[in-house]
Amino acid sequence: METSDDAVLKVTADNFESEVLGSDKPVLVDFYADWCGPCQALTPVVEELAEEYEGRARVAKVDVDANAAIAQRYGVQSIPTLVFLRDGDVVDQIVGAAPKRKLGERLDAMLAAG
Repeated sequence: METSDDAVLKVTADNFESEVLGSDKPVLVDFYADWCGPCQALTPVVEELAEEYEGRARVAKVDVDANAAIAQRYGVQSIPTLVFLRDGDVVDQIVGAAPKRKLGERLDAMLAAG
């Protein structure tokens, strides 16, 4: 399991199915690219959420340049795009950088729902 930070899972086509779709916990997937300024600005927020929700939810990052098929599968046209999944199904999505509070509220709602 490769991580970009201690708690953030770096997901590729090789492990997306098992790590994200097969997760028994809700998953926040950050679709990003290294050259994307807003994506870079969001990285510390994503890392903080990964640490705060560790054990309750998973936080993953997908590099859209290296994993275009995954991005296409989820209709990602702009980055950053944050996709919230539970039991392999998309339950929410945010396009563009969002404040930590908003992302945390979405994660909390997924956890409360079940």
